[in-house]
Order: sequence, then C-alpha cells, then structure tokens
Amino acid sequence: MKEVKKSGDFTIFEKKSGRYAVKNAERKIVSAEEKQKILLEAGLIKLSEPKAVAPVEEAPAEEAAAEEAAAE
Repeated sequence: MKEVKKSGDFTIFEKKSGRYAVKNAERKIVSAEEKQKILLEAGLIKLSEPKAVAPVEEAPAEEAAAEEAAAE
C-alpha cells in the first residue's frame, strides 16, 4: 500500500486495486461511514446520489381483485 496522506488523526493509503484504506492514530482500520467522511474531506472520492426507483403500479392488482369479486 502506498501512503497518500498523513494527518495527526489518520493516515490514508492507496491499495494496488485503486481503493483506499484509512488507519486512525491507534493504527486501527477505519471503515464504513467514518471512512467515507474522511475520504470526502480529503477530496479523494465523490459520492453519487442514489437512483430514483420507478413507482410500482398497483392497477393490475386492483383489477384482478375486482375481477375475482365479479366472478363470485
């Protein structure tokens, strides 16, 4: 791993795969949201906005229920 940035609180490394690893002052690996926050502040990553999910149409289910009621 190649050291990219060092601070008093943490050290950022770049792996061979191009990903980043972050270690805190106690030499323990930082992960999840804390890691994201550190990498964003360092300007090494950008977060994309989640894609909007298309609304599910429930009309076919309502029509099927209406047809079942009419059949009885």
